[in-house]
Amino acid sequence: MIQLFVPGRLCLFGEHSDWAGHYRTMNADIVPGAAIVTGIEQGIYAEVEKSPVFEMTSDAPEIASLWHDFSCRMLEQDLKHVAKSGSFFCYCAGVASYMLEWYKVGGVKIHIKSMTLPIRSGLSSSAAICVLVARAFNLLYKLNLNTLGEMNIAYLGELRTQSRCGRLDQACAFGVKPNLMNFDGDEIDVKALNIKKHLYWVFADLCSDKDTIQILSDLNRAYPFATDEQGHREQEALGQKNRDIVARAVKYMAEGEVEKLGLLMNEAEELFNTHIAPMSKSLTAPKLRRTLQDPNVLPLVYGGKGVGSHGDGSVQFLARDEECQTKLVDYLNSCGMQAYKLTMCPVHTVRKAVIPVAGYGTRLYPATRCLKKDFFPIPCPDGTVKPVILILLEELVASGIEEICLVLGSEDERQAYRDFFETPLPPDHIAKLSAKNLEYENHISNIGKRLQYVIQNDKRGFGHAVYQTRDFAANEPILLMLGDTIYQSSTNKTCALQLIEKFELYNKLTLSIHPIPITEVSRYGILCGLWEDKQHTIMNVAQMAEKPSVGYAEEYLGVDGKNGEKEFYAVFGQYILTPEVYEQLASDILEAYENHDDLREIELTTALEAVRKRSGMVGVTIEGKMFDMGNPEAFRNIFRDY
Repeated sequence: MIQLFVPGRLCLFGEHSDWAGHYRTMNADIVPGAAIVTGIEQGIYAEVEKSPVFEMTSDAPEIASLWHDFSCRMLEQDLKHVAKSGSFFCYCAGVASYMLEWYKVGGVKIHIKSMTLPIRSGLSSSAAICVLVARAFNLLYKLNLNTLGEMNIAYLGELRTQSRCGRLDQACAFGVKPNLMNFDGDEIDVKALNIKKHLYWVFADLCSDKDTIQILSDLNRAYPFATDEQGHREQEALGQKNRDIVARAVKYMAEGEVEKLGLLMNEAEELFNTHIAPMSKSLTAPKLRRTLQDPNVLPLVYGGKGVGSHGDGSVQFLARDEECQTKLVDYLNSCGMQAYKLTMCPVHTVRKAVIPVAGYGTRLYPATRCLKKDFFPIPCPDGTVKPVILILLEELVASGIEEICLVLGSEDERQAYRDFFETPLPPDHIAKLSAKNLEYENHISNIGKRLQYVIQNDKRGFGHAVYQTRDFAANEPILLMLGDTIYQSSTNKTCALQLIEKFELYNKLTLSIHPIPITEVSRYGILCGLWEDKQHTIMNVAQMAEKPSVGYAEEYLGVDGKNGEKEFYAVFGQYILTPEVYEQLASDILEAYENHDDLREIELTTALEAVRKRSGMVGVTIEGKMFDMGNPEAFRNIFRDY
């Protein structure tokens, strides 16, 4: 049995531009649509399992008055009949019929435990249930659909009903975070957004009436070709004017310009009222307009606007602060509405990094008899010669890392690092340094102030080494780098910073990856999955295998490349570990102890795969190169290529 949560969605900017942008398939002069959409904290909680039929049950108190248990045979004609019936379960049956037709799956049982999402209020409860059904089939039958795939099936399934939803409704598939969506004909592009400061949103069901079907029917008259001035004004508003507003909203969210963002909501609402609302009598929306102009509301907010198809469905505001957010919710509820909070927080910045350097360096013997491999000298592109560890630490500092923990093999090793990073050079050496190198001495000393150390007394695997930093991690995301690998970015951002920025968009276990020839797969950890974007930079990882054989990789681990050929992706040597990874390592160590298997190696890959199965994993392709120096041949290549 699998536990699922799918949120509702709130369109912050760009309502109606999704279906308008779709008309580019018929009229190339129409400007692509753009919208900022976020999942909300309210949604549908369910547990799902395989079943011989398609059935839905519920004990959710929020929908008890509307609910009756439903069951239907997994036959295409039966499911399509329910989809066209307009009944309470038509959306679910529409998605199930699509899954059966295209994937030949069996049935599922979906038990809804709670539904905190209000129905028919512009928050896409219908889209949320469609995504829930698509995700249930995907996970139970291991279809390996990525998020866009689930979203697309939810949309196509809903279209099998009498609904005429837009493409942004299924954005709830991406979870509770803001996304920029672009709609160009049949093409959809989704990009997660950064937030600089807390945003205190309030949205409320106006508990009034609106005719969404009539609104959409009236607005669609201007497409694909406008026949009068009002139609041209609508196309202009949903086209370039909307794109300009959305672009500014993205900028204000990233830069923390909260007041400007609120004022932009007012501007977007005014544009809607002047250019779009005149197309439909159903958009007069007296209750919406009274609420937006309410003198008790205005002192609490920076701005406000309608939601979804507009009309008297729902309203949204950007409150001035957390206290104003609470006061606004209380006031709107006292006016007979159903108000909710949505607080968007800045993403978790990765502040800490870990580098295990406890290994002896057996493959580089006998040099490692006198020098730890992380102190091996490397000729650098800037003309200097630096030890490996300094190159790694400089990359971390350039990526914004504040605290760094080195995992050492013994207490004796600690002194070597203190000698290098904390002990000043003798006066006679200082006297021989140039002014530039004297300044660099201060740079090395400042890096040393960021360092902490832990000792791995028992050598029980890479995962065991990482687990020694659990107190240092302190429940924060951690950037993990290998101690025998250096990196060279091909952009103005370090490889580590590229990874950090992607983690902050997805906020889940994230690994850097890069393509390698099939002949080399047995030397690396190999990942496969589905691409989340057209550029093939973000992979929704479906499987991870440590040093597989060539035959196994060819059969199971290939990833579709842009040219249609299979590609193979290895770990690039940088990871961002979530607290869940440390919890899994603790569980693995406890299991070994309880089984009296104290010598068993605790592997990081095993823990990562367990976390991936529960919470997902993101693979990020890095613009740059990695240089392994853990063996003589690789070490020789560094001198040639780095």
